[in-house]
Amino acid sequence: MYEKRRQQRKIKLSKAGRRTKWAPVWAVLKKFGQGKRVHPSTLTNSRRHWRRTKLKIKPRKQGKQHLG
Repeated sequence: MYEKRRQQRKIKLSKAGRRTKWAPVWAVLKKFGQGKRVHPSTLTNSRRHWRRTKLKIKPRKQGKQHLG
């Protein structure tokens, strides 16, 4: 059980890591072309830092235990 939960956490972190404020350089070139000087943060949605900003991940819905 514990191992499965750890795997889920890693999956969530990897998905959130794709939404960081730092896109790779080739992504900027692919979207805007070679002559355009654009900051990589224009391509991404959310800022992510291990200390400053936490991930706003909603917990999965769980069934009520007392209902069986």
